[in-house]
Amino acid sequence: MSISSVTSEALQLKIRQLLPSQQGFGTDLSASDTIIPIIDLTSAAEGSDVSENLQTALNFGGVTPFDVSNTTTVIQNSQGFYRLFGSVAIASSTSAYEQASVVINDGSTDKVLVIYRGLIGGFAITQTSFDFNVWLSLGDSLKIISGSGNVIVSGCSRQIADSNGTLVQPVGFTPQ
Repeated sequence: MSISSVTSEALQLKIRQLLPSQQGFGTDLSASDTIIPIIDLTSAAEGSDVSENLQTALNFGGVTPFDVSNTTTVIQNSQGFYRLFGSVAIASSTSAYEQASVVINDGSTDKVLVIYRGLIGGFAITQTSFDFNVWLSLGDSLKIISGSGNVIVSGCSRQIADSNGTLVQPVGFTPQ
């Protein structure tokens, strides 16, 4: 077995970036002609996980669409984590606010997550998109409230994890 010194500044820099506690170590990298197998036992190595942005993908069979105007609609009411994606269009032509809101209700009380308001006076159309995740506890419901026929909230929801945090893969996707 022979050991030789590695004098690559690029490798030294990468070691300093990845292992900041080793910056002042002072010895050069060395290489050996002995093969040492390294086994990665993480779930990422087995290929059964996908990155978060892929796992939360919207898909044909896994979304619940909604289109709410001048009413209150329950979007989801099962415990778990959900992605909510859509847009709000508000056409305001009166001297009063037109508004929509996203609400979590625990069975008796509404907790407003976000309110979208249109302009007061004159004629204006406001359109805003949204994309966020929510957690529903047992007994909670996720609601969309549209204050009038001039307010349209459209989009979809998708469960991304169950109540135990187990990820829900997109419908039709099977990890290899």
